[in-house]
Amino acid sequence: MSLIGKEVLPFKASAFHNGSFIEVTEADLKGKWSVVCFYPADFTFVCPTELEDLQNQYETLKGMGCEVYSVSTDSHFVHKAWHDSSEAIGKVEYIMIGDPSHAISRNFDVLIEEEGVADRGTFIIDPDGVIQTVEITAGGIGRDASTLVDKLKAAQYVRNHPGEVCPAKWKEGSETLKPSLDLVGKI
Repeated sequence: MSLIGKEVLPFKASAFHNGSFIEVTEADLKGKWSVVCFYPADFTFVCPTELEDLQNQYETLKGMGCEVYSVSTDSHFVHKAWHDSSEAIGKVEYIMIGDPSHAISRNFDVLIEEEGVADRGTFIIDPDGVIQTVEITAGGIGRDASTLVDKLKAAQYVRNHPGEVCPAKWKEGSETLKPSLDLVGKI
């Protein structure tokens, strides 16, 4: 069952953020755009490359009114240890949520039950707490965070311009489509 158009389910978790432990709930995902990025585990191989790449896009995403949250089934303590020991993860300024209970991973339908880790799942959530995009990749395939910027711009455009849609490879400022009977069969 697709999570597109569904409101984020309730959760409460501990997280590591800028040298402190904080509590995060689904309420924190409301009132602004959010990117929630699940990954399998700390102290692994592809994961630090992804999280560092996400950090490289963080200022751009924040400038678009978006907060970023990474999530794995590790604890917030493990996130701190990884942050303190990895050059790549030491750069991370966004919130790193611990999900050792697997509740959040189950809520987002990314938990690999038999392994106790999350799939590589990326979700863009609107200010109402509703999921607008979902991307899930296999464990060995790293994601490119620069694509999030274009997806977020498209999601924001569509939200702010009812009746318009963004075609494939849409970039900010380019033409959109206005679905109508007159457009059927003309594309």
